Amino acid sequence: MDNKSFNKGIFLTALGSFWWGCFGVIYFKYISFAGHIEVVIHRSVWTTVTLLITTFIFSKWKIFFELIKDKKKLFILLISGILIFTNWAVWIFAISTNRVIDASFGYFIMPIISVFLGYFFLKEKISNKGIISISIVIFSIFYLVITDFKSIPWVGLIVALSWSTYNLVRKKINVDTDIGLLIESLFILPFVCLAFYIITKNNFNDFDLSNPSLMIILMLAGPMTVIPLFLYVRGVELCGLGPTGMIFYITPTFQFLLGYFLYNEPIYFEKLLSFFLIWIAVFIYLKDLYEKN
Repeated sequence: MDNKSFNKGIFLTALGSFWWGCFGVIYFKYISFAGHIEVVIHRSVWTTVTLLITTFIFSKWKIFFELIKDKKKLFILLISGILIFTNWAVWIFAISTNRVIDASFGYFIMPIISVFLGYFFLKEKISNKGIISISIVIFSIFYLVITDFKSIPWVGLIVALSWSTYNLVRKKINVDTDIGLLIESLFILPFVCLAFYIITKNNFNDFDLSNPSLMIILMLAGPMTVIPLFLYVRGVELCGLGPTGMIFYITPTFQFLLGYFLYNEPIYFEKLLSFFLIWIAVFIYLKDLYEKN
């Protein structure tokens, strides 16, 4: 791997991570007036549309049709589709209800939970520092339970568990990220279309032909989901999992900063101490990644 490709991979991964942690939060926070249910619907629908367009652009229909003939892979993608929809729904709920900091908690601990799941289900080896990181995460969550049950960032935990489990399930099959996401989105599509029909019938929708500018803004939920994904995945291809694993922490860092400084979300002592422990775990995890690479 030459330095030019490596540096390009670092840049693309950093841009994708920054997009998720900054632009993504600001955009979905801005459209949260539509209600988290309708926002989830639009994210699902327009992500599907965007991926259909990119499949045309990159001429990947052959890969798509070969994949849908494999019943085993289709079933796995159905499961992963449910997981990623859960992740999207809970994350958008967190953004809409002033819980950006809690959501960032989930993305801070997600890679560490992925290490644990990889050990438990895929028999991947864990270093001593990995064991320490996992132990600190478990302790920090246990600390919140015994000190203040109400302060537990439940949305963050669900975000972390759904995304890390999603990654675990996707490891079971070797499919292009975008084509896999397209099939997952197609599984979700009938249900979100039904949900949109119900809210439209009851006049709960903000997406309406009478307001074309708002329609366009809501339709951007698709590109806002797909573009950072393409950037991050391309970065992984160019510079590997180790460096991109470290760079990913741009995402929860900016989420935390936005939640605290821009959206003025409160953070209590117990939660702040728990975050401090998580940051220690993250530092140990990243140091271990750096030494391996």
